[in-house]
Amino acid sequence: MATTKKATTAKKKLDSHKLISMYMDYVLENEHAPKTVYKFCKENGIAEEEFYNFYGSFEGLEKGIWEAFYLNTINVIEKSPEYPGFSNREKMLTFYYTFFEVLTANRSYVLFTLKKETTRMKNLEQLKGLRKNVKSFAKGLIQDDNKEKSLKFLQQPEEVFSEAAWIQLLFLLKFWMDDNSAQFESTDVAIEKSVNTVFDVFDNSPLERVVDFGKFLYKERMVK
Repeated sequence: MATTKKATTAKKKLDSHKLISMYMDYVLENEHAPKTVYKFCKENGIAEEEFYNFYGSFEGLEKGIWEAFYLNTINVIEKSPEYPGFSNREKMLTFYYTFFEVLTANRSYVLFTLKKETTRMKNLEQLKGLRKNVKSFAKGLIQDDNKEKSLKFLQQPEEVFSEAAWIQLLFLLKFWMDDNSAQFESTDVAIEKSVNTVFDVFDNSPLERVVDFGKFLYKERMVK
């Protein structure tokens, strides 16, 4: 009976956040992913079936980590009393700034997990859930903006904008991974310039921003 009670207590305490923390700690301390769920659970003092209450595999857990990064970002920005009054451009900037603050707080893990596979496609597999969430966020911004436009031809295509937002995030993610500037200041500049460029493209006044953004990329990536 004592064993059953102990297992029940442990089960109540374990949640997806703690499981994620255990996994990230394991990866960083051992410099490789766990070999089996059984061994991982044994080393962390939890029953194997408890792991499966949250994720079906390590691959599922890794996707869950990225979705947790996204949800953490949304929770932070939605707590800001100023956020609802922001323009769509400001909301997107706030999202990216906050998202990369979350990544920076977990940089060692992010760099490890995005470099552990030899092929880019395998590394992107864990970002599927994040892609869905980012596209949904971007669609929401465009939907709100389109509601304010009475003429249909002035409305922006939701799918195109959301896909552009995802491609933009991938670019920024690669930029951030390679960024050696203090406090990742160059990434902040890249976020500002890329968001302004995308929004200006959709506002049909892209030239100045595109040229400005192009100069920045040349300076950051080609000159060095």
